[in-house]
Amino acid sequence: MTLRIVAHVNMKYGARNKIIAKVTSIKSDPVMSLVKFDVTTPAQMASVITTESVKELQLKVGDTVQLIVKAVHVLPVKE
Repeated sequence: MTLRIVAHVNMKYGARNKIIAKVTSIKSDPVMSLVKFDVTTPAQMASVITTESVKELQLKVGDTVQLIVKAVHVLPVKE
């Protein structure tokens, strides 16, 4: 089986929360690479939570909160 990697593809992705970032370092071994980023522009995030959680947290427009991103993957996309 031959695997071909195409360098430039109009990639479609479903992630709604997109953050612009600059690659700051890459550490690679034969199988995996650790790529680190600096966020370069302000970003907006969205969360869908239960109304019960909104009430328990007593969230109001204008509140300052800490966002914890719980995700399986961070997908870098170069366009």
